Amino acid sequence: MRRSISVAAVLGMSLGLAACASSTPSGTATTSAAPAATTTLTVWVDDTRAPAVKAVAEEFTKETGTQFQFVQKDFGTMRDEFIAQAPTGKGPDIIVGANDWTGALVQNGVVEKVDLGDKASGFLDVALKGMSAGGQLYGLPYAYENIGLVRNTALVADAPTGTFDDLIAQGQALVTAGKVKYPVLIQQGDTGDAYHLYPIETSFGSVVFGKDAKGDYDPTQFTLGDPEGVAFASYVAKLGKLGILSKDINGDAARDLFAQGKAPFMVTGSWYIPDFTKAGIKVAVSPIPSAGGQPAAPFVGVQGFFLSSKSTNKLVAQKFFSYLATEAAQTKLFEVGGRVPALKAAADKAATDPVVGGFAKAGENGQVQPSIPAMGAVWQDWGLAEVGIAQGADPASTWTAAAASIKAKIAKG
Repeated sequence: MRRSISVAAVLGMSLGLAACASSTPSGTATTSAAPAATTTLTVWVDDTRAPAVKAVAEEFTKETGTQFQFVQKDFGTMRDEFIAQAPTGKGPDIIVGANDWTGALVQNGVVEKVDLGDKASGFLDVALKGMSAGGQLYGLPYAYENIGLVRNTALVADAPTGTFDDLIAQGQALVTAGKVKYPVLIQQGDTGDAYHLYPIETSFGSVVFGKDAKGDYDPTQFTLGDPEGVAFASYVAKLGKLGILSKDINGDAARDLFAQGKAPFMVTGSWYIPDFTKAGIKVAVSPIPSAGGQPAAPFVGVQGFFLSSKSTNKLVAQKFFSYLATEAAQTKLFEVGGRVPALKAAADKAATDPVVGGFAKAGENGQVQPSIPAMGAVWQDWGLAEVGIAQGADPASTWTAAAASIKAKIAKG
């Protein structure tokens, strides 16, 4: 991979005065007095992140004249499409994605390294770790997120203090009273959703990967099939029998049901809060109760900007990255997108909001979502096993078979 232009060096430039490189037809960078006015950065972004990214890009355009071409992509397929197109020169300059893409992007040599220099200390450690591979930063983090327990305060005034079973009983009492239809909502869908069940799973002591001596996730330590995982699988079966987990309730369905006041609790993230507010539902957020006796630890996902190693507009893109590393830009991304900023100063301000602070509290025991390439082999079998168990499949055999399948896929690379 070609050595990147240091973001730290770019951070010292004046956004309004710095000279940048624009692309000639041959792809050779040249210096111009006002290149930003003629340079267009192509950005791939999905529909949920697009409004925030466009808003901050508009501010950057006002400062520099740089133009943006936004191409809306499906979040689930964007990474692989980028990996396929970047080497051909037909891909974008920048993509907006999640930290668990990092390993695959680095492995395929399609993203540049990012050097924040002394500016790195201004970012949350979890954000930097999430966008790193092998101790090197490969993405400019702009937000972090985790799920928590969202409750309808008109139905339940105070945060639950007991176990997850106690929470279910509290919700079931409201069902019996005819006030709601579901005691708690946890999205699944036809293919399952291991991400939203992971906090419950970790409360049984089950994790996806162990870590090496440096504290990095180790793909050779795949541990889902251990006894703790099997114990969790039995609990999934219980949730299925209670009607809490269903393939008929995906993310959109769960969101709509909660917005209609049909459940007192929902395990979800900040991305649905605007929908609940619009529907007139007043909410509060708290940590997810334990089901297995240990703390519930949700995945902490990091959102960030990746620069293509094949971009012919790297200097201008790095200048945009320098702007994204400012408090003003990170605050704007939060105000429009609702995700907690990765920059400490902006995150501290955002956390004064009780809902944002609630998610932060819910993520205190969180685990950085693995960004190693092996993680790509995990999701499908994991989710299908959970939704299968919830629909009545034998917990132990289904779980261990899925774990064996995943382990075989990881071994194949």
